[in-house]
Amino acid sequence: MTARLPSLNGLRAFEAAARHLSFTNAATELNVTQTAISHQIRRLEQELGIRLFVRQNRSLVLTPEARDYLPGVRAAFNDLRLATDRLLRKDNDHVLTISTLASMAAKWLLPRLSAFQEAHPGIDVRITTSSALVDFKGGDVDAAIRYGRGRWPGLRADWLTADELFPVCSPALLGGNRPLKCPEDLAHYTLLHSSGSYDDDWRLWLTAAGLPINISEQPGLTFDLILMTVQAAIDGIGVAMGRTSYVEADIAKGRLVVPFKITLPTDAGFYLVSPEARADPPKLAAFRQWLGASAQNKP
Repeated sequence: MTARLPSLNGLRAFEAAARHLSFTNAATELNVTQTAISHQIRRLEQELGIRLFVRQNRSLVLTPEARDYLPGVRAAFNDLRLATDRLLRKDNDHVLTISTLASMAAKWLLPRLSAFQEAHPGIDVRITTSSALVDFKGGDVDAAIRYGRGRWPGLRADWLTADELFPVCSPALLGGNRPLKCPEDLAHYTLLHSSGSYDDDWRLWLTAAGLPINISEQPGLTFDLILMTVQAAIDGIGVAMGRTSYVEADIAKGRLVVPFKITLPTDAGFYLVSPEARADPPKLAAFRQWLGASAQNKP
């Protein structure tokens, strides 16, 4: 037999009063009188057959039973708020939330984004960054820019761009005491590395260039964000292994140069991904079309 749910108004009054430990403040929040709060709490206590509050020296204290009950009630109201928010989010809602890596956002997406805002001023784009895969079940993120081979079950994946690997450095390094003229000269320079999924980039490029891979094992600097690796190269600290998406804007503006002509294609690329069931609202369709076209052009 299923237990009958108590009064929703009583639960609201209980949750607010327990949070404030005050009937007066709960009444103000819920826009009712203090007497109404007292009546709703008393009725709830009668329905449950349990006392919820004790008055002590002009203060309000939760009973042990109420302390056990409160987390579940609070979680239920939070779930109701989230469910209502998802229900009221229309396909033509003006807020579009995109998730991507911090380095990808800073070096590739943001330089392009002003053009989208000019073309679609009615869409409010929100960028969230994370190194973890997006959990679309919560409904807070509309789409993500993800690196891989485009095969993710349950997701629509639209190809954006593929990277090539090649060394980059500050223009100042080309004319220093030890000019960087040929790949073999890398043995005399500090190599800048990115950790995580990029930690093998130098070894792969050196192999393709026919150079000893132990060059990549010489003392250097390693950063956990490729954004920081690129900035260190701009600052003239050393030579970084660049990826097209992350360095093309800095190359175009002269902050970085490509000292050698040897490039190595990567075996994966960037995709705009979204849940198949929520892949076609107008705001996302407009962003997908614009981003696909923008990815083919320099920022």
